[in-house]
Amino acid sequence: MTERKCVGCGEIKNRDELIKITKEHATDSIVINGNSKIFGRSAYLCYNKSCIENALKKNKLQKILKTPISAELKGQLINEL
Repeated sequence: MTERKCVGCGEIKNRDELIKITKEHATDSIVINGNSKIFGRSAYLCYNKSCIENALKKNKLQKILKTPISAELKGQLINEL
């Protein structure tokens, strides 16, 4: 099993237990929970409101993906729960 680190809390968990956010290399679009075949920069978050809010509040997600995070995407992430 592959393990990844949550951007919000820093905990290392199984990849299946996390939300995957990927900035697609070809189109620079951001995909939430896309398949593993998408090539690009990825960040992982726990299915936990405090982790998502922490990552957004401190702009951690924006720094890791190296792209601005739209209000629409923030809403989508919070609604994932």
